[in-house]
Amino acid sequence: MPRYVTVAAAQLGPVQREHSRADVVERLIHLLRDAHSLGAELVVFPELALTTFFPRWYMTDQAEIDLWFEREMPGPETKPLFDEAARLCVGFVLGYAELTEDGHHYNSAVLVDRDGRIAHRYRKVHLPGHDEHEPWRAFQHLEKRYFEPGPEGFTVTRAFGGIVGMLICNDRRWPESYRSLGLQGVELVCIGYNTPVHNPPAPDHDRLGDFHNHLVMQSGAYQNGTWVVGVAKAGDEEGVPMIGGSCIIAPTGEKIGRAHV
Repeated sequence: MPRYVTVAAAQLGPVQREHSRADVVERLIHLLRDAHSLGAELVVFPELALTTFFPRWYMTDQAEIDLWFEREMPGPETKPLFDEAARLCVGFVLGYAELTEDGHHYNSAVLVDRDGRIAHRYRKVHLPGHDEHEPWRAFQHLEKRYFEPGPEGFTVTRAFGGIVGMLICNDRRWPESYRSLGLQGVELVCIGYNTPVHNPPAPDHDRLGDFHNHLVMQSGAYQNGTWVVGVAKAGDEEGVPMIGGSCIIAPTGEKIGRAHV
């Protein structure tokens, strides 16, 4: 018997350093309402949606680093988003930096059900970049410096009438990510990402960024017979152009919806 759920890919514009959590949450609420007006039941937001992509910077002060992290979810600043989702009866996926009670730092995403309660949490497994204490590497992603790999691996949950899994950014580039979810019967994979246009170690690949982004998600969908929704920030964030290219991909590997910014 067919099951239907309407999913929206809520591509977000750049989040600058001076933007407060309240500023960003207000933007997310507007996107949530827009998606609801179009009939969406689940809205997917990008990776690290609440802040600028801070792993682009080299920082040594742990107190400064921790300011980018959420100590609770929802917290006082994010609760309005959860409340509005419950009022509209719309679920969402939200990427953010998580600081746990026992001091662990993760690049995380939560799947929130229609009643505003967290149904599932995923902590990013594939962390790119460097963890060496070398300031000259600051132009590259420093996720290994600021985050720990997710200890639970790739997991799924039953929600929205099906089996849902989540990936974050670099996870989407590797076939084992999708396969791990596929072996658990996944039917919908929600992916948030932040990807710069320019790749300093291989600048000749800059022209292929958008192509490679879609290629890996389309192949993951086709090879595992699952829907994939990939959602990004787009535009110039702190002087770094981001590729955008958010899309919805069918189990055939075909893109059925795409943001062209």
